[in-house]
Amino acid sequence: MITTLGETGLTVTRIGLGLAALGRPAYINLGHADDLAGHTDVLSMEQRAHAVLDAAYAGGVRYFDAARSYGKAEAFLGSWLVRRGLGPNDVTVGSKWGYTYTADWRIAADVHEVKDLGAENFRRQLTETREVLGDHVRLYQIHSATLDSGVLDDREVLDELAALRAGGVRIGFTTTGPHQGETIERALAVGGFDSVQSTWNLLERSATGALRAAHEAGLGVIIKEALANGRLTDRGDVSELHAAARDAETTPDALALAAVLAQPWVDVVLSGATTVWELQSNLSGVGRGVDVSRFDSAIEDPDTYWAKRGKLPWN
Repeated sequence: MITTLGETGLTVTRIGLGLAALGRPAYINLGHADDLAGHTDVLSMEQRAHAVLDAAYAGGVRYFDAARSYGKAEAFLGSWLVRRGLGPNDVTVGSKWGYTYTADWRIAADVHEVKDLGAENFRRQLTETREVLGDHVRLYQIHSATLDSGVLDDREVLDELAALRAGGVRIGFTTTGPHQGETIERALAVGGFDSVQSTWNLLERSATGALRAAHEAGLGVIIKEALANGRLTDRGDVSELHAAARDAETTPDALALAAVLAQPWVDVVLSGATTVWELQSNLSGVGRGVDVSRFDSAIEDPDTYWAKRGKLPWN
């Protein structure tokens, strides 16, 4: 399960834990409200996060992925690291800058996060991240870089990232939307990046070629939203996946994650589990064989996929 993230030298595991759904009371995963069962106060959320982190660590997970916009995810991760007595060399922690959490712990907020990929926001959020996680942060990523955001052509931002990289922190970027491939290609042309984190799953595979190219260029490849925000779980309606899971006597999520891990250019796939049971089910996908072509009929046009994602409600 242990591997290296591209040519970064960072030790990671084939499955990592993403904290988007653990750090704030509202998220867009199907059934998120059911998982929380009304226990959305800060203390309950921190206890839940610690329980899932404990289960992940016990299951061999050593890569943990947070962001400034994930509510209190960085704080929950930081308090867990202290409780467990884990140092920067015991686990690999990645975080992201670019979005500010604005929901103020409200589930029914009109706006949950605001995007700003400018240099001033980078400096502010890097300081905030370091105040919480200190030297544990080994990978710092642009959150949802896109071509139209202009961040990959912002000289001031690129210089700030280069300075951070010169200090020993690996630099990555994440992508979103129907044009992920073009964003990855632009980032490779710009240079200065050590990793890419993108959406790839049985429904949305449009970034395959660009991710393969990133892998061949030495970048670490991290896959997020491998379960399509719950659509590729037993809560979803992808009949091909449900039938295959029944045949294999396993869960849809385990097969969906195994399909990602079957791609030779993938280093890490993130679990977005909110409960210990979900995490354990996700982990059962490691080492499982899967015929990915069986699900080709489920592939969606990127514009269709991202339009559906955009309509998913928070909780």
